[in-house]
Amino acid sequence: MKTAILGGGLSGLTLARLLYERGTDLVVLEAEPVYGGLCRSRTRDGFTFDTGGSHIIFSRDTEVLSFMREMIADNMQENARNTKIFYKGRYVKYPFENGLSDLPAEDRFFCISEFVKTLVAVEKGELPAPRTFRDWIYYTFGKGIAECYMVPYNEKIWKYPTDNMSLHWVDGRIPRPPVDDVIKSAIGIPTEGYTHQSVFSYPLDGGIEALVKAIAQPVEPCIRTGFRVRSIRKQGGRWLIRDGVQMIRADRIISTIPVQHLIASLDDVPEKVRKACNALTYNSLVCVNIGIHGSVPDYSWLYIPDPALGKTNRVSFPSQYSRHVAPAGCSAILAEITFQPGDPVDRMSDEELVDEVTTTLTGMGLIAPDQVVFSSVERQPFAYVVYDKQYQENIAVVRDYCRKIGIPLVGRFSQFEYLNMDGCIRSVLDFVKT
Repeated sequence: MKTAILGGGLSGLTLARLLYERGTDLVVLEAEPVYGGLCRSRTRDGFTFDTGGSHIIFSRDTEVLSFMREMIADNMQENARNTKIFYKGRYVKYPFENGLSDLPAEDRFFCISEFVKTLVAVEKGELPAPRTFRDWIYYTFGKGIAECYMVPYNEKIWKYPTDNMSLHWVDGRIPRPPVDDVIKSAIGIPTEGYTHQSVFSYPLDGGIEALVKAIAQPVEPCIRTGFRVRSIRKQGGRWLIRDGVQMIRADRIISTIPVQHLIASLDDVPEKVRKACNALTYNSLVCVNIGIHGSVPDYSWLYIPDPALGKTNRVSFPSQYSRHVAPAGCSAILAEITFQPGDPVDRMSDEELVDEVTTTLTGMGLIAPDQVVFSSVERQPFAYVVYDKQYQENIAVVRDYCRKIGIPLVGRFSQFEYLNMDGCIRSVLDFVKT
């Protein structure tokens, strides 16, 4: 019995490895010339950058964390997180509610006062239960933290109004801050948030692609790259999978490719399902990679909520993750800009994007233009799932159809869930255990 796994990203390769270890006859079909998906890396002129945005290895899930660390055990650098939010020219401790003492006095008072007022109002039952993501932000953090950081940053990254986003996904992804921690942070007593990522790992050599290469190592002979699935149909109890030139026969299909690509490849899909699939919202990502001569601040990454500073929402410093990703005497900076297909960012040239990011970094005092010795641009069409108000209804229609035709969905854009690397691996582990 032959199993075809559609997609050779982190989810597809982890799935292939685990099934291979169980003796499954399988083939992995990957559209791109190289496997890895959002976890690919590229090395040029001595600089190594991840092409799908900044990735680090951390997790609350001990089983998944052990698996990832085992994969890169002999090729790993451990780092203590030092992350900031660039706010009104200041480097504010991340997460924002743990860095209130870094704010200007008036903003600090605004944030703690509104947090306490909201907390009391919630305790008294004076606030209605939140119905949207924006409601949840105000309900959880109060007006100050919401308006100083949470709303502007989230609308910058999601490119979507927070009052049109569902709130079903936030618990677990955005922790509710302990009251004591918020008060302590406002009066200058150090506190830590998101402690599960306070120490993280990263491959010493090869970028994050070193992780997927290690996972894929035993199944590399089973991987077919350059096979873009264009047609899937069932005949005589077997699946026929075509890319326009070649055909693969399989007894079972497991999809880890974007569900939009899967549905487009199937015949006789009901119109209701096609409409629901087409209505699913996502963001694309452009990564602008900058190599400089000289050093960068001792930060892991920075969040940039202010739109006046440019289009970049996050800047990371890969040369802080691994001492081998930049040539001697040089440092690496990765700027991320989310966009939606067809918007102004989508129409910008590589040169315009490099100029945009260089201007932002210079304006923040992070670099001088004459320090730049390398630049490149990477684009990813599928980067972030956007949970709009219609998401739950639309994804239920799509998943129900795929279940009925017998194609399981595993991984970030197949399940169409906002999963980090550990969430992708967890989705595979859970699937294999069923």
